[in-house]
Amino acid sequence: MVINIKSDHFFLIKFSSKFTWKIKKVKKMEYTFTVRGHPNVTSMHRTTFEITKDTEIGLTADCIIGVSSKVSMEDIPREMLDAIKNKRSKVTVKLETENSHDEIHGRGHEELTLDHPTDMVCRKSDFKCSRTLLINADKAACDLDKQLIKDLKHSRDLKVTIIVE
Repeated sequence: MVINIKSDHFFLIKFSSKFTWKIKKVKKMEYTFTVRGHPNVTSMHRTTFEITKDTEIGLTADCIIGVSSKVSMEDIPREMLDAIKNKRSKVTVKLETENSHDEIHGRGHEELTLDHPTDMVCRKSDFKCSRTLLINADKAACDLDKQLIKDLKHSRDLKVTIIVE
């Protein structure tokens, strides 16, 4: 299991409607951990993908791409979870195997509880429940890189990095 958290500070300069410059401090946070693929990964779901602490999945679990996670939302630092609970936050999930990678972009929201003990779900829709990590994702399980899915079907490790800006 690999767990890292990294935080970078930078400034975003915005031009206001009154022709004055405003400077806003923005914080970028990263959290990285590793899960495993599973022979039953089908990656067919059209609106979500999921990472779970469960060790086994059936063929009908078409949204689950990673199992045996040692990390749940309870383990993500509170500062990062608070940032995700802002509807202006941009949330990126990077997925990496030994042969491939993919990147998913979505949004946070103040109605997310981020407290499910086993599952993290990224959704194309704006549906919110305790399992939801991000909403309005630009990809679901069926959209992920095919080589990445092939690696996961062979139970290879999957490095997951969550980035919040």
